Amino acid sequence: MADLPTGFLVLRRDDGFGDVYPLMPGQRYTLGRAPECRIALRDDLCSRRHAEAAPEGSGWSVRDLGSLNGTSVNEVSAKQAISLRPLDLVRLGRTVFMYVRTIDELPAMPSISLKAPATGDGLAITHRLGQTKYLPSPVAPHGSANRDTLAQPALLTADAPRLPSAEALGLLYRLALDMAESESQAALAEMTIDALLRATTAEVGAVLVLKEGKDLQPLAYRTRPAVQATYHKVSQFVGREVISSRQAVLAEDVARDKSLRNRESLTELQATSLICAPIIADGVTLGLIHLYRRSTTDRLNSDDLELTLATAQQLGAVLVRFRKQNGLSLENQVLRSQLRLESELVRASPPMQAVEEQISRVAATKATVLVRGESGVGKELVARAIHFSSPRRDAPFVCLNCAAITETLLESELFGHEKGAFTGATDRMIGKFEAADQGTIFLDEIGEMSINTQAKLLRVLEGQPFERIGGNTPIRVDVRVVAATNRALEDAIRAGQFRKDLYFRLQVVQIDVPPLRDRVADIEPLAEHFLKRFVRETGRKVKGFTPAAMTKLNAYQWPGNVRELRNVIERAVALGSGTMIDAGDVWLSPLELDDAAVHGFEPISLEALERRHIEQTLDHTSWNKSKTAEILGIERSTLDRKIKTYELKK
Repeated sequence: MADLPTGFLVLRRDDGFGDVYPLMPGQRYTLGRAPECRIALRDDLCSRRHAEAAPEGSGWSVRDLGSLNGTSVNEVSAKQAISLRPLDLVRLGRTVFMYVRTIDELPAMPSISLKAPATGDGLAITHRLGQTKYLPSPVAPHGSANRDTLAQPALLTADAPRLPSAEALGLLYRLALDMAESESQAALAEMTIDALLRATTAEVGAVLVLKEGKDLQPLAYRTRPAVQATYHKVSQFVGREVISSRQAVLAEDVARDKSLRNRESLTELQATSLICAPIIADGVTLGLIHLYRRSTTDRLNSDDLELTLATAQQLGAVLVRFRKQNGLSLENQVLRSQLRLESELVRASPPMQAVEEQISRVAATKATVLVRGESGVGKELVARAIHFSSPRRDAPFVCLNCAAITETLLESELFGHEKGAFTGATDRMIGKFEAADQGTIFLDEIGEMSINTQAKLLRVLEGQPFERIGGNTPIRVDVRVVAATNRALEDAIRAGQFRKDLYFRLQVVQIDVPPLRDRVADIEPLAEHFLKRFVRETGRKVKGFTPAAMTKLNAYQWPGNVRELRNVIERAVALGSGTMIDAGDVWLSPLELDDAAVHGFEPISLEALERRHIEQTLDHTSWNKSKTAEILGIERSTLDRKIKTYELKK
């Protein structure tokens, strides 16, 4: 007899529940955009391999697979596996699943009353409708045939009908739940426009916010999938009127309205009907919602305006919550940045203290940063420290390893692609630059990027717009770039493998991260840091290191740097049997162990050991400093400093 499912992931939609995915015992399920995922998602905010559902006892657990936008269970991050309970909500990008053990556990959809909510000013929506400024004579009423419930947004057509009242209020209810779970203002704005495009006949929509109380900037914009249109910013005249009067504008027929039809900006929109509604919360105008339709059929009407005003009220309340969360005092912001640095970047040694000082100076600027150092020294941690110490700390931090992606796919990952742009492009995908707008993008192993892609990257760094592959819409982003490499880019330039102009554009500020062997004072605090992490993850009862274990760690040269140290500690925690990690639990690569170690142990200080080793290497090379620095794996300037510190003489 075939096995029966031991659980189900059920897609949650605005109007109920969608696809059902049975979870079979003994199997693992990868969720993501990649076609090879067992649960493939049509969601441009999801990573290709976003998360995994795995059996756990008689139930199931979910964990994130290092995705860009994260995975959560009931708003709790699933970086580590989280056990699922019936009715738990699993969010990946915009996609939400409900976990149940049996289909019978699915709840009924909530009943929605038809009572209109009050506005932020204490005025009923019906009152504000009476004060709407531009309301020409109505066009012919919409036919009842256009009042059917909509399919999912991906199936919308250019002439998709609006939702009837009960369905629209049901959508408002679901939108309120989703808004409460949103993790960024951009995601909040996107789900708002998606909902309004579904509930009304608008073809194009945007959420705009006031910057510094005067300039309107798009936070998110969308067009219907079947509509070939580029969003044009709201008319200055209309925007100014809405902001100043704090009243919505509805034009059911722009061409018949004397106040609107001769406006050049509205002519550029080619709008036949439009809605512009203020977003007001706590008595403050935060921005506006802009919807318009270019088709002459099924124009926007007062029902659409009522729904837009109700949505604007909900949006304003959540935007205020975001602003209050981000409006911490400067002291708290600095403290939070310091806590992030403490938890990720150990800096006990003078070389790393110098790196920290460079980070603190450059973080507040917009300068492009090139982080250089050997593999495993922690270049990504430096990039993260720069981002989380900067004014962009609340915006996205997006990582891309340029060496891990083939040349043909790297451009798509950076700049995105449109549906059908190439074989396998089954959906539109935003690129890493677009995802990092207002934030920071970290380009690791920049030296492995092809010459052709380097040229396109240079244009973006110089402030030029880019287009998705297969698209023709210019996209501008405000992104800070932090790049990293372990290659000698100067040699790559001479070999014709790296553009000189890109090199100079990246190297506005250079931060050199020293190898672990040049900062032995960091070994012990790093080891303690990793020990605490892996003890917490595994639940092992390991309290610390014996003196013999720490001596062994300090005497090693660490060719793999911090990454190798982390792996050594993880292995020791996993395989150790006592409450203390001893020298026998510390397994070091025999490839790099000093041959002299087999001749016995001499109890001397690390400083004396380093002094002796440098002096012997200098004697071996007849005091050829360049060759000595090469053998030691350090910079010539570092060698000169150590010769002076240890007062070595030829």
